[in-house]
Amino acid sequence: MSDEKVEEFNLIDEHGEKYLLRDLRKRGGNDNRSDRPNLFFPLYYNKNLETISLERRTADDIEILPRKSDGTDGCWRWGKERVAYFIKHIHPKQSSKTGYWGAEYRVYLNSKFNQYAISSDEDDCDFERSTKPKSVWFGGEHSTDIAKKELKKLFPKNDFDYPKSTQSIKTMVRMGSADSDIILDFFSGSATTAHAVMQLNAEDGGSRQFIMMQLPEPCDEKSEAHKAGYKTIAEIGKERIRRAGAKIKAELNAQQSPNSQGSLLDANAQRSSPLDIGFRVLKVDSSNMSDVYYTPDTLNQNMLDMITDNIKPGRTPEDLLFQVLLDWGVDLTLPIHKEIILGKTVFFVDENALVACFDTGLTEELIKELARAKPLRVVFRDNGFSSDAVKINATQIFRQMSPGTEVKAI
Repeated sequence: MSDEKVEEFNLIDEHGEKYLLRDLRKRGGNDNRSDRPNLFFPLYYNKNLETISLERRTADDIEILPRKSDGTDGCWRWGKERVAYFIKHIHPKQSSKTGYWGAEYRVYLNSKFNQYAISSDEDDCDFERSTKPKSVWFGGEHSTDIAKKELKKLFPKNDFDYPKSTQSIKTMVRMGSADSDIILDFFSGSATTAHAVMQLNAEDGGSRQFIMMQLPEPCDEKSEAHKAGYKTIAEIGKERIRRAGAKIKAELNAQQSPNSQGSLLDANAQRSSPLDIGFRVLKVDSSNMSDVYYTPDTLNQNMLDMITDNIKPGRTPEDLLFQVLLDWGVDLTLPIHKEIILGKTVFFVDENALVACFDTGLTEELIKELARAKPLRVVFRDNGFSSDAVKINATQIFRQMSPGTEVKAI
């Protein structure tokens, strides 16, 4: 506690402890009866017995209500339950003023200490000496001006409206997560959270990941972002992640060089792998599978061509791959690489966690090549096989060469 705070405790109790009296009536915002009706109730003070209670016990008890100086109804800081628990620390005092209702009494809390440690035993309950913590959101580093300057470094020719400060987001991430957690932002905006997570990982060696969610909300045509060619807020976010990631990684590499005078990385932090600034962009869409709901009596010969392929037109192999990852519960952030095997495009997810080929005209030779990789899962297009015999044999080939592989066709 600072010396200034200690000086505020200018009263001394019977035990020689310093204290001050704090009005139990709520002050400031939301201090009207209508704001908190449950905090408006009477206290009863017996001047002769020097007792205070929530119930009237004698005819001499004086009713005290949380009246404001203008005569309107206010409210107490505490509810009935807490007042009852700390009743011995609450003291009424008659004011020299005369209010609208006659002699004015106020109720004070013995604020020798301003935070409370409530024990299960009322006789043991006591106050813990401390001061109210200050808000972490004060300071220039949390201001919109600082946030604009941060964005200006990434987008020199643009001036975006009301961005969030990365320092604010970093503070929240530190407060509410571990260094390997996934940080989700449902309203990503310009992707400040992604920027902050990458920056924090660079500073403390963490491996946090982020998920940014943003509707493709159009940018105001009069905004600087729209003038710069960004049609939606989501496009701004994607570009910011690219630029911020490259900038952070360049700074980290430069500051970790032998000739550097300092580093972003904390002295006590250890990095087990290179800083990851990669990200994937996924868009919510309908299923890749065709919706066929025709009844037999509504079908005709001309419509049969429509249902020969169960995949909707225009869907790419990557579209199919990510639907399979979702259906199988495979992590969407796993590394993926493509190979051309016997003229067909094959996707390998995390080496052998999943192998997928959505080309058509697949042969037994290709199936055997994939089985030799012994993947945990393999998926093909339902009509991707060169013949029905190859489709039937595919399952048998994996059963013989890689019995632990789960085979699926979509």
